[in-house]
Amino acid sequence: MLQTLQRSKTPSGVAFIDQGQGEETLVLIHGVGMRIEAWTPQITAFAGHMRVIAVDLPGHGLSAELGKPAHLSHFVEWFCGVLDELTLGPVNVAGHSMGALIATGVAATAPQRLRRVALLNSVHRRSEEARRAVTARASEIVSGTFDRQAPLARWFAPAERGSEAYSLVRGLLETVGASGYATAYKAFATGDSIYSDCWPRVTCPALFLTGSDDPNSTAQMAEEMARAAPCGRAVIIPGHRHMVNLTAPERVNEALSDWLTWEGSDV
Repeated sequence: MLQTLQRSKTPSGVAFIDQGQGEETLVLIHGVGMRIEAWTPQITAFAGHMRVIAVDLPGHGLSAELGKPAHLSHFVEWFCGVLDELTLGPVNVAGHSMGALIATGVAATAPQRLRRVALLNSVHRRSEEARRAVTARASEIVSGTFDRQAPLARWFAPAERGSEAYSLVRGLLETVGASGYATAYKAFATGDSIYSDCWPRVTCPALFLTGSDDPNSTAQMAEEMARAAPCGRAVIIPGHRHMVNLTAPERVNEALSDWLTWEGSDV
């Protein structure tokens, strides 16, 4: 899980990995403060029988920054540009956290680019209390005076602090560039409701997965989105929090494998 993955770069400076081959293509978008390595269990599981592409967000890993004050819509435009640079037709897109908000934006504004969409640990219409808390964190990060390790207490249960997943995420938070982190977090903090009304119009198979104990990307949020989507389904992993793809990889991979077989009529 701790291996560093060898990357290529698009002409615009987006770092990505491209592994495996098959009829289906799975594109993975990580969350704020992470990088491609946060998807290692999924890349390992799926690249043996399909094409798997994972990208570093702008200002994360080895990807160039966006170079301007950015809102969620700019990240959505950025991702669609990546699909263009890689000459990808309709693909299966799975996003985690901030990556899930980007995937939502694609579903809302460019649904023709998607075969299926999966949101892992996505926020959706935060409460006012949660909105104030995340906005305050965003302001701290933008100011440059922030604790890089603070998310770990929200993302992992105390019993997971000695785990390999915990060590990986802690290391990624320590190395992310401050400017890219701040830009992405600000967009994340303000992006939970921008595309939130899109789901009744999204007709492709849509998976909404989270951990039952995630305090911010809650089971209620996942279930609400799934009810709104014509071909939506919620999967809640009991006893896990925000980094469920790392703390319960077998169960998440099982859910993703199931999702990758869905057609609109059998969801």
